[in-house]
Amino acid sequence: MSKLIWYNRASAAFLLMFATAIASRAQTFTTLWQFDGHDGSGPGTFGMQLVQGTDGNLYGTTDRDGVWGGTIFKITTGGTLTTLYYFCTPNCTDGWGPSGSLVLDAGGNFYGTTSIYGTANYFGTIFRVTPEGTLTTLYRFCREATSCPDGARPEGLVLAADGSFYGMTALGGITSFPNCLGTEGVEGCGTIFKTTPQGRVTTLHKFGWTDGGYPAAGLVEAADGNFYGTTGAGGSYGNGTVLAMTPGGKMTSLYSFCAQTNCVDGDDPQAGLVLGTDGDLYGTTALGGTGNRGTIFKITPRGTLTTLYSFCSEANCADGESPFGALILGTDGNFYGITDYGGAYNSGTIFKITPLGALTTLHSFDGTDGSGPFGGLCQATDGNFYGTTLGGGASNDGTVFRLSVGLGAFLKTVPVAGKAGTAVTILGTDLTGATSVTFNGTPATITVVSPSSITTTVPAGATTGKVQVTTPGGTLSSNVTFQVAP
Repeated sequence: MSKLIWYNRASAAFLLMFATAIASRAQTFTTLWQFDGHDGSGPGTFGMQLVQGTDGNLYGTTDRDGVWGGTIFKITTGGTLTTLYYFCTPNCTDGWGPSGSLVLDAGGNFYGTTSIYGTANYFGTIFRVTPEGTLTTLYRFCREATSCPDGARPEGLVLAADGSFYGMTALGGITSFPNCLGTEGVEGCGTIFKTTPQGRVTTLHKFGWTDGGYPAAGLVEAADGNFYGTTGAGGSYGNGTVLAMTPGGKMTSLYSFCAQTNCVDGDDPQAGLVLGTDGDLYGTTALGGTGNRGTIFKITPRGTLTTLYSFCSEANCADGESPFGALILGTDGNFYGITDYGGAYNSGTIFKITPLGALTTLHSFDGTDGSGPFGGLCQATDGNFYGTTLGGGASNDGTVFRLSVGLGAFLKTVPVAGKAGTAVTILGTDLTGATSVTFNGTPATITVVSPSSITTTVPAGATTGKVQVTTPGGTLSSNVTFQVAP
């Protein structure tokens, strides 16, 4: 071996060791809170992800607690938790079992749904809650008739560019299809609906099995103005679908899962979709794939699906299995998510996957730090990832955790789209002293509300692009492109 070759190999080994050491130092996992039942239990059920408020804190829900039907809580990034609201008080007219994630509006309030109760028919609500915990029930499902034509069991909301909220229900709607009868005592395969911030609900679509059935997650609005989502069942093979819908309610089934032998393309999508920087949509299935333990997929807005990864590809499912939670797009351009099972201790994992399908397991839960992460991750504007586990911790009632992988601070906008004149709240870290904000280079007025939030409006002449804020510490950019509507 020549000295030059030896030197190059030694240098490469040194650089690899150095890079590994840096990566190890950059990645830090911290358990922030362990639920004990009295302050809530089962965070992350029904697809809940934490959401950042205008005060810089994180907000979320638990499915249940020691006495009542779930809670709404606030937790600081340092790990101090405050229970803001207990559901099922009084007589459960306010709902039971919050479902989906809370959704922040530009005014700093949160909107959400509960999966059952609200009326004598027990089929869910839409609510608004202030950061202090004052809750208003805006709508109770299944109040039109016992057959629930307006839907039953809502699965979360998304704030759209038109200022309305859109969502889906897992049950209710059409009653004339044999495969949609009798589930949980409710007829129908579910609905898609729109609601105003005041709670005026319009049913846009009723599923009929062949076009999908029993959706288990919410919708995402894409740059083309359409909404995209999944159903856990129905479609051509009965194993779930990917759908697209116009704001007016015209629904199209883009893909039916289990189209390939042994469902290697996926089966049972339980999570929603996330929009990638390439304009395609990314998601997960809880089953299917080469090992029938779940997949990660990409699908174009026209319906071309590519399976990027099949879980349980490693011995003893060390890479995880059953990804029930939605993916999120990190500020580094990679996607991050969780699996409910598998990993080194069979208690679930946190993973990163590139848009091309290269997966890295970042953390394996061992029970003491949580077990069964179910609802997905949130990347806060400090660059760290936050999430919850359904169980585990000292009382086996679930945990809140933080994972740092060395990503820097950034901005979020609420909403993520709008026309000129639309009020926008910008979330960030250390925004005190901010001097300017631009929408794709077009300057806008600025009001610094707190170190974690700025209010502004979309300026005339703005075009689609990143939102940037100039602070004494430098320039911060939004994590996603702000879509300027015509």
